[in-house]
Amino acid sequence: MDSVIGVPRPRTDSPEKVSGATRYAGDDVLPGLLHGWLVLSTEAHATIVSIEKEAALAVPGVVAVLTADDLPVVAEGSGRSNEPLARSEVVFSGQPIALVVAESEAAAEDGAEVVMVEYESLEPVLDLEGAMRPGAPLGRHPGEEDASGMESVHAAVGAGEQELPEEELSGNVLKRSFREEGDLEAAFETSDAVVSGRFETSWIYQSYLEPQTATAWIEPGGVLVVSASTQGAFMSRNELADLFGLPLDKVRVRAAPLGGAFGGKLMLVEPLAAGAALVLGRPVRLLLTRSEDFQASNPAPAAIFELRVGARRSGELTGLDARIVCDRGSTIEWGLEDISSTLVGGPYRWRAFAIRSYGVQTNRVTFGAYRGPGAPPAAFALESLLDELAAQLELDPIEFRLQNAVVEGDVGVSGRAFPVIGARECLERVREHPIWLERNSLPEDEGVGVAVGYWPGGNEPASAACRLDRDGRLTVVTAVADMTGTETTFAAIAAEVLGTTPENVRVVAADTASAPFAGVSGGSKITYTVGRAVERAAEQARERILYVASEELEIAPSDLEIVDGVVRAVGSPDRSLSLEEIAQKALAWGGRYEPIAGQGGVAQPSSAPAAAAHLAHVRVDHETGEVEILRYAVAQDVGRALNPALVEGQMRGGATQAIGWALYEELRYDEHGQLVTGSFLDYAIPTAERVPQIDTLIVEVPAPSGPFGAKGVGEAPVVAGPAAIANAVAAATGIRPRQLPMTAPRVWALLQEASTRTETPPA
Repeated sequence: MDSVIGVPRPRTDSPEKVSGATRYAGDDVLPGLLHGWLVLSTEAHATIVSIEKEAALAVPGVVAVLTADDLPVVAEGSGRSNEPLARSEVVFSGQPIALVVAESEAAAEDGAEVVMVEYESLEPVLDLEGAMRPGAPLGRHPGEEDASGMESVHAAVGAGEQELPEEELSGNVLKRSFREEGDLEAAFETSDAVVSGRFETSWIYQSYLEPQTATAWIEPGGVLVVSASTQGAFMSRNELADLFGLPLDKVRVRAAPLGGAFGGKLMLVEPLAAGAALVLGRPVRLLLTRSEDFQASNPAPAAIFELRVGARRSGELTGLDARIVCDRGSTIEWGLEDISSTLVGGPYRWRAFAIRSYGVQTNRVTFGAYRGPGAPPAAFALESLLDELAAQLELDPIEFRLQNAVVEGDVGVSGRAFPVIGARECLERVREHPIWLERNSLPEDEGVGVAVGYWPGGNEPASAACRLDRDGRLTVVTAVADMTGTETTFAAIAAEVLGTTPENVRVVAADTASAPFAGVSGGSKITYTVGRAVERAAEQARERILYVASEELEIAPSDLEIVDGVVRAVGSPDRSLSLEEIAQKALAWGGRYEPIAGQGGVAQPSSAPAAAAHLAHVRVDHETGEVEILRYAVAQDVGRALNPALVEGQMRGGATQAIGWALYEELRYDEHGQLVTGSFLDYAIPTAERVPQIDTLIVEVPAPSGPFGAKGVGEAPVVAGPAAIANAVAAATGIRPRQLPMTAPRVWALLQEASTRTETPPA
């Protein structure tokens, strides 16, 4: 039988999705279903003086108007995870204040429109660096459980990080950290070139098709059931239990099929629907409108990177000095400053480095993950400066990167040794691509850029189960929210182990009451972790199958093979039993065999970082500043392409979103903290006519612990894109963009500035 690994196959859920048969979280039909509608803050920072419910309660069909005091929350703290509705203070425009629940969506909307909220306005904190200065107004009134001031800043320095010198900072700095290695100033002194720059990125919305949705109800026995557009069923279950003080066996979460997520769908609407169901005792659905999703979701945050890097004429990188400021918005629980500080060194070797990072609260929305969180901004800053270094030293940009790229065992700025990583192999692939080979024969207004990025991957524990059913098909059970075609991949993994076809494997996503544990679908770790657990579960089932066949055929298990769903003697294929026959014997009344099943668990010993190299060929209109992408290529190390069709889809999708990061996407706020790009009429994303054909170059550097050598593929293809496009713009114009997105007005302004400098004679 031919291997099913490495064979392109369509997603198993494609027919249902394209025919409209897939049932999403907003499609649940329950008797007595109530509908929720949010009342959102119109202030970026204010004290809530009063909330008037009477007019809303008078609207026909309105059942309740719930505020923070009405929800049965027992968890303490003022972070959003513990405060689904604002209690006494709003800290961003769009923060949920009340939930109107009614017999119909229309009634709920009508009720929400007449809820009157009285505010006492407070000065919003909107400037990221201004928020750090001593004496700056605080973005949140500090409570007993909230960190503020220098004492909290010092206490937040993480394990393994060095202590920073004393700094005068405001209480908006929720965390700062510092890591260094080697003599940085000596490294710069021995450098033949040193370049520096300040780079800024914006807030980015994940732009998924399906807005945030959750339906909650109470089953007999007092079990809270939530069906949600969540990336992590077990995470949602655990946090809901903590939030409402419920035993875990009284909370059951189903991860409904997702209409896109990209990191943005984790515990935003589940607490609201669940809290309302607990209070009212009836099913409640909360389905955000697109406008609400823009205002109240958790987009990727803005950041500032100030870097100084050096290199010798030989091409050896010397020193990296980095200052990173990450906007946490109104999130106080965690920030991207830690991961950004480990990624800013890229997949390169450094003689010395010093990296400072700060997590700062402002009066913007709570932030969240978005495909490689923290990685695209870090790569944008570093890879831009690497191109500047290469130009100053007259080095080929790819050869320069190849010389410094890490291999297995090299220690990065995180202080940890890199596992197997294919950064060099990706660079070698793009070096031979026509886009790169033709870069020196382009018109003056065109240019080619290259950049490298990587994602460290995840290694969360995971488990899976399987059973051989009476029809000879294998059923695999997980709790994974399928975002990238993982169910299709799991079927291929199990089929390969079992010696059958993927069509004979059925993958079931169960809820938290019956599924084995799986972590959040994110971080490019599901195939690497749960896929390995599926492999082990199938191996266990295979052992049971061979045992039954051995007993029935009186042949040693070592002399049996499974081919095309048939167990047969090696060299004597006529002595055989089908999987269906074996299953029926194992399930027979009065039979002497155990049912055939398998359990697989994994705690991966290390992560599996995935690297990618991007090439962008652009044309820049010098009259308007518009950047047009003409050609694009991505080379990515995927470990092993279990299903090349799905892998290429991820690579193209990631590159497309990278184009959005680079040229179009930006959540903009006015001076009062009000969102002004709150719809797809105002928020630009890359459309089909603006995205060229993207060449995908699959590189396979197997991960020893991955299923058949596979690594996660979802994050890496977005990381290097903005930097590659910025380097292409620089090649086409001679200007160096340092702010994302590179919109036409921004590029035009840079061109005008450069033109003015050229035309102005020296004094």
